[in-house]
Amino acid sequence: MTAMTVRLPDDKYRRLKEVAHQRGTSVNRLIDEMATLMLAELDAETRFLIRAERGRGNLARGLELLEKD
Repeated sequence: MTAMTVRLPDDKYRRLKEVAHQRGTSVNRLIDEMATLMLAELDAETRFLIRAERGRGNLARGLELLEKD
């Protein structure tokens, strides 16, 4: 595991601490969860872009598939 120092304005840190407290977790865990969500979003976007590129130019074929019974 890696340690990381993050500089935040005092007010932002206080607000994050309040959110963590409300959720019954630590600020460290809260930031870990936020990082996990951001990486999952990035992975989903990357998969979408790869599939979009793979399907580029295949509109007619895609519409054919949708019209099949």
